[in-house]
Amino acid sequence: MTYRIALNFEDGETRFIACNPGEKVLDAAYRHKINLPMDCSDGVCGTCKCRCEQGDYDLGDDYIDDALTQAEADERIVLTCQMTPSSDCIIAVPLPSTACKVKPAAYEGVITAVETASDSTIVLRLALDNPTALNFLPGQYVNLGVPGAGQHRSYSFSSKPGASEASFLIRNLPGGLMSGWLTGKAAVGDRMTFFGPSGSFFLRPVDRPVVMLAGGTGLAPLLSMLEVLADQGSDQPIHLIYGVTHDGDMVETDRLEALQSRLPSLTWAACVANDASQHPLKGYVTHHLADEHLNAGDCDIYLCGPPPMVEAVRLFLRDKGVTPAHFHYEKFAPSETEKVAA
Repeated sequence: MTYRIALNFEDGETRFIACNPGEKVLDAAYRHKINLPMDCSDGVCGTCKCRCEQGDYDLGDDYIDDALTQAEADERIVLTCQMTPSSDCIIAVPLPSTACKVKPAAYEGVITAVETASDSTIVLRLALDNPTALNFLPGQYVNLGVPGAGQHRSYSFSSKPGASEASFLIRNLPGGLMSGWLTGKAAVGDRMTFFGPSGSFFLRPVDRPVVMLAGGTGLAPLLSMLEVLADQGSDQPIHLIYGVTHDGDMVETDRLEALQSRLPSLTWAACVANDASQHPLKGYVTHHLADEHLNAGDCDIYLCGPPPMVEAVRLFLRDKGVTPAHFHYEKFAPSETEKVAA
């Protein structure tokens, strides 16, 4: 038995390593040719400090207080040279991946479907060459290469980790490099390459009510999270509000209904911003975000959408005087070449 350790670097890159029972994280990382920071490896210098965001571990008692204070340990700061995992873990490394000599990981797959799911969204599905080699945290994205262009675009998985097929929701932009290739040249059987995974927008342990807010193709990472939650089960209330601009922009509603049947604690609503919409719920996601969902701030919020939507939600919460326990967001630019997460 080994433990799966996700090393999430400061620049958003994530790499997974296998840690044997009784093995220190630092040693496991070196075994995988990842040079985590260290000077002494004896719990004396404190150079290897990281933060364990998820999982169980033991630090032993061989390190000195100058290397790691009790207050730091209480905040789940760890010394990777002393940390022995007892479960799968996610570790935040306070350095860019390049400083640890981490090389970009490349994966390949074959197109199984390119579907125009709505007026503004393309669903891309890839059968992975080696599904077991691809590890990612639900909510993360990859840099997907545009065949023949020598460029890439960033897209979040809408599929769950471990699936044999990766799926993405891609905005159909007029003149867009990726969307133009998908609608004009791509065919089933074509090969595509992507690099990653990346991003600090991913699902954390669910121990309080969860609010998910999606704008357009920002639904993708939340679908990945919900797939995992549906597999795991959760007693905590989970409410998703999915907003689009026009009636014809809405996608994956059948999938949301299927997820709701697998995850009874999930409720969801969709709204359309266009005043001329025929949809029952009009307006923006904030128009349908009720006090009961916010639970007086005792909730975790996951938000993915364009920058104006992210700012609108932040202002909405400020004006209501609500500070959620955790507020995770990812905003993407119209070109979808950049993502910013927090």
